[in-house]
Amino acid sequence: MNAWHGKILRVNLTTKSISTELVDQEFAAKYLGGRGWAIKYLLDEMDPTVDALSPENMMIFATGPLTGTIAPTGNRYMVVAKSPLTGALTNSNSGGFFPTEMKRTGYDMFIFEGRSESPVYLWVMDDHIELRSAEHLWGKNVPETEDILLTETDPKAKVACIGAGGENLVLFASIMNDKHRAAGRSGVGAVMGSKNLKAVVVKGSHKIDIAHPDELNSLCKAMSKKVGDVMNAGGAMRVYGTSYVPPITNEMGILPTRNFQTGRFEGIAGITGDVINENFLKKPKPCFRCPIACGRDTQVDDPKYAGEGEGPEYETIASYGSACGVDNMAAIIKANYLCNEYGLDTISAGMTIACAMELAEKGIIPEKKIGFELKFGDPDAIITLTHQIAFQEGFGRELAQGSFRLATSYGHPEISVTAKKQEFPGYDPRGSKGMGLLYATSNIGASHMSGDIAYSEVFGTPKKIDALSLENKAELVKRFEDAFAVIDATGLCVFLSVRYMFEDKVELWPTQLTEVMKFATGFLYTQQTLLDAGERIFNLERLFLIRAGFSSEDDTLPYRMLNEPLPDGPGKGHVVELDRLLPRFYEVRGWNAIGVPTKEKLDSLDISQYQMN
Repeated sequence: MNAWHGKILRVNLTTKSISTELVDQEFAAKYLGGRGWAIKYLLDEMDPTVDALSPENMMIFATGPLTGTIAPTGNRYMVVAKSPLTGALTNSNSGGFFPTEMKRTGYDMFIFEGRSESPVYLWVMDDHIELRSAEHLWGKNVPETEDILLTETDPKAKVACIGAGGENLVLFASIMNDKHRAAGRSGVGAVMGSKNLKAVVVKGSHKIDIAHPDELNSLCKAMSKKVGDVMNAGGAMRVYGTSYVPPITNEMGILPTRNFQTGRFEGIAGITGDVINENFLKKPKPCFRCPIACGRDTQVDDPKYAGEGEGPEYETIASYGSACGVDNMAAIIKANYLCNEYGLDTISAGMTIACAMELAEKGIIPEKKIGFELKFGDPDAIITLTHQIAFQEGFGRELAQGSFRLATSYGHPEISVTAKKQEFPGYDPRGSKGMGLLYATSNIGASHMSGDIAYSEVFGTPKKIDALSLENKAELVKRFEDAFAVIDATGLCVFLSVRYMFEDKVELWPTQLTEVMKFATGFLYTQQTLLDAGERIFNLERLFLIRAGFSSEDDTLPYRMLNEPLPDGPGKGHVVELDRLLPRFYEVRGWNAIGVPTKEKLDSLDISQYQMN
């Protein structure tokens, strides 16, 4: 088999049994890998109604066929499970160096079942596989855990682990790999913690067979050179990483400010990429085999916020910065470091704190409940509350449940800016209508990484479209969602794929990605069959949600987005007209009027066995 190894490692943490399963080429090609393989296994083997923190929840680490290959940014893996934050699906994505090393063990996917009675970690070195005690690691933060594990296994191994967030079952805990990279959203770290699985350590020597190595090498080297030339010439992603974004979204009036009460932040000058570069940047930092190098190695010398590590990215700046009314970049970076050390999703953490700030300022949460006066713009508060969240201490116990449960517990769910109980990322959809439809229809709750139409609405990739128009938005959101499913399944990073593997015309997507997949796997994929695979994956995920108890009523947005117009910016006066967008989206998807995939749609995707009664 080419590109795929065709092997799955299954670990039952309850019985401590470890087994290997084989996958045939037809299955591999049909479901691609990553998100595709994982959702197929979840639907076939797990009841979607199980408690996400119970032993019955499966947790899957899945690479794609391009993970570990010469394909630029071919170094991603997915963590897929039922989410404790949303009750829906989670498919968190991460890069760094861990995914390639995992693929080199000779396995495409790890399946974890059950729950260990005591903390353990998995050590995989090619065919040497064992569960080891992690009792001495429980309670240690992410960097310390990784350092200890490398001394116990192999100094060249790679580690994915949880910190205090996962151990203490924070509903938005993340899984960290390579110390600073996060499979961040929807609480995958809490699922790992509920299983008493502290870490996964991998070291491999297996080569990945390629169907047409010469052709793949030639194409990928040309692509890497093209991207590298752009970056070396001063490409924004190399110079700033994603921290170039705040001034753009602020100008558009869609930068989350004071819990999305407005889309423009008066403190924007304090949270730009220039502030990072001039005061905190050590160097750009790439993931394995990436010509972009969007990561930021940073250091804060201010004793109050001192530290060093990786980040922040745009989403962290938006959530801990403008959303909390904080324009102190040193404090934002410190909060980012803490989230990495504890294993917390920076988006949900920051946005939950922002929600608490609004609740406190409006007198809904009394000061005595929090322990101090909580208000927008307090840089010390975001640090204090991040500590409390990770250890579920004091007011942090309530914050650790996410903003929806927090606001609902105080009788004001409308102040939580979430979709399917997951906090919004850094784009206010009242001024970016396609993002509103995306948040409402994403299978994992509000997430830009489910099909980031902001590429077109905000950044003009592949071409600029009117962010306030409703025209063709249902069709575009579907296209983005299907394309992102393909990217996630194949093991690539969207940063390169969307910018450099797709043509200027959306209807031609994906172009070079099709060639890369044909050369790597030997299967004669076309643009359409790849997109069909992405649509197949998305529909399987939708069926998981329906079986978990979700319906069209859950395809909605919070009160603020539907009823409170933007107060300023180009989108002033706008709300999200979801009542007009959603029916068209269902129609374009081939779903019925209540959002259930039709028999005809499932037949066309060759997954009719999953038809709902």
